[in-house]
Amino acid sequence: MHALDHKIPPPVVALACAGLAWAIALHAPGFALQIPGRILLATLFVLTGFGMDLTGLLVFRKAKTTLNPLAPDRSTSIVQTGPYALTRNPMYLGMALVLTGLCTYLANPISLLAVALFVAYITRFQIIPEERLLFAKFGDPYGEYKRSVRRWL
Repeated sequence: MHALDHKIPPPVVALACAGLAWAIALHAPGFALQIPGRILLATLFVLTGFGMDLTGLLVFRKAKTTLNPLAPDRSTSIVQTGPYALTRNPMYLGMALVLTGLCTYLANPISLLAVALFVAYITRFQIIPEERLLFAKFGDPYGEYKRSVRRWL
């Protein structure tokens, strides 16, 4: 276990990455692009992301399992319905989509580094430790779920 495993709430990581994207766009305006339909496209990313987040939360609540990403050991079941049939991490995917929407709005391709940083950080310090804990807790049923549903998309 690493010192940063499950220490920073994923929404805080997402907000920090949003700040980074904004700072990049502010300090590198020469890379800005003209994106036709930018506002519509950004809105679609953000709404899709929030939809994934909300749906993931509702499915977890219905399954009566923990919503706390800092305590995956409190999980009571392997949720495989709703968006969890398509991705093992719809809430993290939702956050990445919201960040992508922000970067689209900012129209600066360099700001997409913030999305890449979010995905890398969440994968290393949140998802991989979660997967270890869930496999230790649920064994082969979780292993089968991992084999049948992708981590992100």
